[in-house]
Amino acid sequence: MTIVSNPGIPAASNEMAVMGSASCHSRAGGGAGKPRCRRIPACAGMTASSKFVSTVVTLAALRQIMLLGLVGGLGLTVPSARAADTLSLRPRLLVLTDIGGDPDDQQSMIRLMVHANEFEIEGLIATASGTPGELKEKRTRPDLIREIVTAYGQVQPQLAEHAPGFPPVAELLARIKSGNPQRGRAAVGEAHDTDGSRWIIACGDKPDRRPLDIVIWGGQTDLAQALWRVRQERGAAGLQQFQARLRVYDIADQDGIFAWMSSEFAGMFYVLGQAPPGQDKRLGVFRGMYLTGDESLTARAWIDEHVCRNHGPLGAPYPPKTWTAPNPHSALKEGDTPSWLFFLPNGLGDPAHPDWGGWGGRFVRNDAGIWRDAQDPLDDKTDARLTVSRWRPAFQNEFAARMDWCVKSRAEANHPPVAVLNGDVTRTVLLLDAATGERVTLSAQGSYDPDGPPIKVSWFVYPEAGSYPGAIALAETAAETTSLSTPPVEQTQTVHIILQVEDQGRPPLSSCRRAVLTMHPSRIERK
Repeated sequence: MTIVSNPGIPAASNEMAVMGSASCHSRAGGGAGKPRCRRIPACAGMTASSKFVSTVVTLAALRQIMLLGLVGGLGLTVPSARAADTLSLRPRLLVLTDIGGDPDDQQSMIRLMVHANEFEIEGLIATASGTPGELKEKRTRPDLIREIVTAYGQVQPQLAEHAPGFPPVAELLARIKSGNPQRGRAAVGEAHDTDGSRWIIACGDKPDRRPLDIVIWGGQTDLAQALWRVRQERGAAGLQQFQARLRVYDIADQDGIFAWMSSEFAGMFYVLGQAPPGQDKRLGVFRGMYLTGDESLTARAWIDEHVCRNHGPLGAPYPPKTWTAPNPHSALKEGDTPSWLFFLPNGLGDPAHPDWGGWGGRFVRNDAGIWRDAQDPLDDKTDARLTVSRWRPAFQNEFAARMDWCVKSRAEANHPPVAVLNGDVTRTVLLLDAATGERVTLSAQGSYDPDGPPIKVSWFVYPEAGSYPGAIALAETAAETTSLSTPPVEQTQTVHIILQVEDQGRPPLSSCRRAVLTMHPSRIERK
C-alpha cells in the first residue's frame, strides 16, 4: 500500500473536490474516448421522486463542503467534510426485536446505539421475545430496550463530541413501542393491532421521500399486522402505495409467516437472510457476524477489552456470553446486526442494490422478486456467511473505536478516514461508463484522516458484485491513482472497483468507496 500524506481540507482542495465532481457529471456529454460518470445517492430509494430529492440534498451538501473549505482557508477548525452529507442523507431505520430471549439482541442494540448518528431511528419495537418455543411465557420486553437507551443517554454528550447527529435520549425513548406477545398467522387480523403495528403505519405514512428501512431481528407478526390493517382500511391500491415506501431486511423468517406474507402482500422490497430449505440453519448469511472468518474478533477477550470493561455505562451491560456454536468462544454473536449494517451508509454498499454486497451481506434476487443469500467464493471456500465475515475486521474496529468515544476525548480517540473518489467527497456510489478499449482512471486524491496522520490507500475488484465473468487487472493496487483498460465485451457488462483508505490509529479504521464501471461493446455515443 502507498502512504498518502494527509492533505487536510484547505479551501483549494475542497474546491477541487467539488469541481471534480461537477466535471465528472459534465463528462456524460463530453467528447469521445473519456468514460462517462454518474453518481447514485447514498439513500437511493425505489421511486424516481426519492432519487431526485436525494440528488438535491447531495448538491446542498457539496455547497456546504465548499463553505467548509473557505473556513479552512482562514485557518479555523473545520468538521469532517462529510458531516453535511452524513446528516442530510441518514437512512430512516425501524427495528423489530425479539429482545428478552437470546441476549444477542441486547448486544446488537448496544452496537446500534454507538452508530445512532448514522441513522434517523424511527422506532424500536419489542416483538414477541425469543424464538418460537424458547420461553415458557409469551411476552414482550420493551423495558430491556429502555435500559439500553437510558445507558446511551448517559454517554450521548460524550459521543456528540466525536461526530454530529447523535439523537437526544428523550427522542429515542419516545420511539420505543411494544408489539404482540403472540406470533404467527393466527395473531394477524382484526383485534390484533398493537402499539408496535400502529407505529409502523405512522412511520410509513410520514411525508418523507426517503424509504423506511425495517429490520426484523425477531418475528414479522407486527409488520404483517400493519400491512393487513392498511389493506383493510385503504384497499389494494392503498396497500401498494404504503408498501412502496418500505424496505425490509428479515432475519430468518422467525415467525414462519414469510411465505404467507409474500403472497398476501406481494411486491415489497424484501431481503430474507436465511439458509436454503433443508440445510443447516447456521449457514444463513447473517451468521457471518460470528461464524467463518477471523473468529478471534468475537472472543470474550475482545469484547472485554473493547466493549465491556472500562467503556462506561453503555459497555457495561453488553452480555458477555451467548450461544455461538460452532464458534468456540460463546461470547459475541449479534446475529441480528447484519440487518442494519446493510443500511449503514459507509460508502461500500447501496441498499437499493443488495446484489452489490457490503457489511450486511450480499444477496441475489429470485424469480419471486425476493432477495436471498448469495453464495460467494473466498479463499477457496464458497459460503453465504463469507459475504459478511469478510468485512469483520473493518466493522469490529469501527465498533471498538465508537465504544472508545463513550469514554475518551476527541484527541484521545480514533475517527474514520475520509475516502474521496475521483474528487467526490460524499459516500455515494460512482457510476462510470466506458467502451471496449477505453482507459479508465480512478483517483483517491484528497482522501485524508481527520486525526492527522497519513493514510494507506488500496484498490481491489469485487468480482461477484459485477457481471463481467473474466479477471480485471488494475494497474495499481496500492497507489493513490489506479487505472484499467476495458476488455472486449460482446454485451454490456459491469465491474465493481473498491477504494479502501485506512488510517494508522488505534484501532485502525478504514473507509471505502465503490465505483461501478459499465463496459459497453462499442463506442458510446455522447451528445
